[in-house]
Amino acid sequence: MIPLNAAQQSAVHHTQGPLLVIAGAGSGKTRVITHKILHLIEQHKIPAHKIVAVTFTNKAAREMKARVTQLLTKSNSRGLIVSTFHQLGLTILRQEHKKLGYKSGFSILDEQDVKQLIHDSLQHCTVDEGLLGLIQNNISSWKNERISPEQAIQTAQEPAQLQAAHAYENYQRLCKTYNAMDFDDLILLPTQLFDTHPEVQERWQNRVMHLLVDEYQDTNSAQYFLIRQLTGVLARFTVVGDDDQSIYAWRGARTKNIEILQADYPQLKVIMLEQNYRSTQRILNAANTVIKNNPHIFQKNLWSQAGLGDAIRIHPCKNEEGEADFVANEILSQKLRFGRTFQDFAVLYRSNHQSRLLEIKLQALQIPYRISGGTSFFARTEIKTLMAYLRLLVNPDDDNAFLRIINTPPREIGAATLEKIGQYAQMRSISLLSACQEFGLQQQLSTKAYQRIQHFSNWFQKISRDCEDATSTQAIRQLLLDVDYSDWIRSQSSQPKTAERRIANVEQLLTSIGKMLNEHEDPESSKNYSLEKAIGQLVLRDILEQQAEEQDSDKVSLMTLHAAKGLEFENVFLMGIEEEILPHRNSIEADSLEEERRLFYVGITRAQKNLIMTYSLMRSQYGEKFSTTPSRFLDELPTNEIIWENQDQAKPRVEQEAIANAHLSHLRKLLG
Repeated sequence: MIPLNAAQQSAVHHTQGPLLVIAGAGSGKTRVITHKILHLIEQHKIPAHKIVAVTFTNKAAREMKARVTQLLTKSNSRGLIVSTFHQLGLTILRQEHKKLGYKSGFSILDEQDVKQLIHDSLQHCTVDEGLLGLIQNNISSWKNERISPEQAIQTAQEPAQLQAAHAYENYQRLCKTYNAMDFDDLILLPTQLFDTHPEVQERWQNRVMHLLVDEYQDTNSAQYFLIRQLTGVLARFTVVGDDDQSIYAWRGARTKNIEILQADYPQLKVIMLEQNYRSTQRILNAANTVIKNNPHIFQKNLWSQAGLGDAIRIHPCKNEEGEADFVANEILSQKLRFGRTFQDFAVLYRSNHQSRLLEIKLQALQIPYRISGGTSFFARTEIKTLMAYLRLLVNPDDDNAFLRIINTPPREIGAATLEKIGQYAQMRSISLLSACQEFGLQQQLSTKAYQRIQHFSNWFQKISRDCEDATSTQAIRQLLLDVDYSDWIRSQSSQPKTAERRIANVEQLLTSIGKMLNEHEDPESSKNYSLEKAIGQLVLRDILEQQAEEQDSDKVSLMTLHAAKGLEFENVFLMGIEEEILPHRNSIEADSLEEERRLFYVGITRAQKNLIMTYSLMRSQYGEKFSTTPSRFLDELPTNEIIWENQDQAKPRVEQEAIANAHLSHLRKLLG
């Protein structure tokens, strides 16, 4: 094992007061966090259950926990919390939900559930997908900034904002009525809890003797507030981040949280990690030079002992098809010439649509690849909705599943009716489905609404009884026939082929359930095998298949620059380094290029040994061809670290603009 360098050791050993570690790309920040946990437990005798480490993704949390477990004995690590911010918030809320007026077993709404609830909250307004998305973004932003519905209404400056603010108010009321929370609530509600219940905050501050935060530059306002509330005046925390890798402003991340930290904690100690363990020095020189064009809170300069390395290649292509051809052929050529494996290569791009042509070229050359961020089978709408029916069959207390299926397909059960059911269920401390089955609900609803609810409730109870025979999927198929599920899928699909593919997905799920039940028909092999177990096993199988797919070794990785953050590859291609792609057109128009430059920096620092950048001289859009301009970021690269290929047609952007201006001047003279 490589020993910690001096800066890393300093970060590990500083335990008195707040610490900010500015960790450059590839500088070993995860090692610092894991070794600091070890140091706190072994040297300072802090019990593991009083240490909390948080990061942003489940994958990062799993990796960190695995690495900590390798360093500690089983007894020493017992009770240690290594989780995402949202998992930590959920842990707090599960213990303290009564203080906020929620019942146990509250539901967590997914994105589609949120959109449906926002749609219901708009109350008779004409709503399209664009408006729903806009309001959803507004609500999320308000929650990230800890702005209440009342504050949003008071500060709204135009009709659209006011409409969104009123929708926010109605949406929050519906969430509370349905005993449900969305993803942003998992951070917002704990901060509100600590605001209003100091005794609860004090109990949690005593519970957290040291807080470690990874990817601190990606925190939003509510997350920073939660950090402050959990650590209190003693400020026993270590936050690790890199302002040069802050690329999530669009989802609420604030680089200024680093500045605020200095202002809020004058005693803050800052340690810089600048030694890179990933890339050659040429790649780091390019990254350092580019990012210096951004304003900085802290100046750093990455360096490496991995040697100078090969020059960075910039390869212009005639058009986007030529660009895809070049990348695919270059991968195959390098594999054959240098004996590299496909998993050694990654192709990174600004937007998902850039991979389409490349996929065709890779398939033609029989080059295996994986696209990161592909949709899980169980994340597809038609499967997710059917699974909600099945979840409710095996767990009638699953309010989240109830809300998903009660109007899917439509049953003319409106938001006002559901709100009254929710209020009745809350008053009786029962689930929404149980509330539908109680006679007392009749007093709360209109006759027509009550009849519709009873029709659904009676039908669902019949299906539930039929499903007790777990050796057959006949009852489930009858459920789908009763609700005209195939017709609903067709109504939700833009094209007949799409509908048929979705219907085939449903059939695949039914076949899988049938096989699992039939495999256990013999009472001697599994007497208690049930539909519930079959559903649970299916979900687990999907998770394991995804993990197996992730671990399937020899494939080229295709992904967006955002998805590539935190990863590294021996050989990296950056595609489409052009104006209006990187930097993106929206950023150019808004004159906000700093985050785009950080995105370019992230792309560069993913490469360990070889880096090739490509751009197209001509692109097609809506059937028309147009010339492109190489990205301004190419001009910021150090000239002694790069090789321009195809020099006759590939000139730096500045030179191209000079030639274009000369032609224009000549044309004006002729016209004059």
